[in-house]
Amino acid sequence: MTFHLVTIFPDFFQGFLSNGIVAKAIEAGVVRVEVHNLRDWTQDRHKTVDDRPFGGGEGMLMKCQPLFDAVEAILPERGENTRIVLLSAQGRKFDQECARRLSACSEIVFLCGRYEGVDERVAEHLADEELSIGDFVVSGGELPAALILDAIARLVPGVVGNEASTENESFNRELPDGGLLLDCPQYTRPAEFRGWPVPDVLLSGHHGEIEKWRREAALAKTRRMRPDLLP
Repeated sequence: MTFHLVTIFPDFFQGFLSNGIVAKAIEAGVVRVEVHNLRDWTQDRHKTVDDRPFGGGEGMLMKCQPLFDAVEAILPERGENTRIVLLSAQGRKFDQECARRLSACSEIVFLCGRYEGVDERVAEHLADEELSIGDFVVSGGELPAALILDAIARLVPGVVGNEASTENESFNRELPDGGLLLDCPQYTRPAEFRGWPVPDVLLSGHHGEIEKWRREAALAKTRRMRPDLLP
């Protein structure tokens, strides 16, 4: 699977792509990530990517031309298994279901906005979808792109060593009557720390009882932390 990151800050991704699961997937050849400097597609000697918004207002907007030219050069042929994703505070909120859907793609281009936003014609006529990571505003699309790339990449076969681990974590387990569960609470050694013991059932070796406890504990934690996920 190939990811393309279109940004005016290509160095931003150096640490992210050099560590952790994504770095290992790149080294193994399971995932490919290309970082593209948007300024390579500008048409003036100052390499300008922004301009003032029509109608006035604060700040600057990213221009259409460099983004359209970049995508058309990076992905000259767009098919069913390719997606152009614009990172934007106005976008649909990204979730695990979206990560699963996008993990089936062969190639994804992330457009990292900056300044006060991006000319709306990019969202309307270039991007296949516009995604946000939450109901808050950050300085640019680089952080959201890294988060979304990581969430998608770890669902690609061969990226996570034990693929069953991605099936049993938060947002992946559905309830019979609808809704999603968070992962259950997890514990490791020591069995007691500062007077706080691990639940006895986890030390019992009784797999049936452990599984029952985990389901109940996951439901309780979801009800406490994210009741909006339950029906």
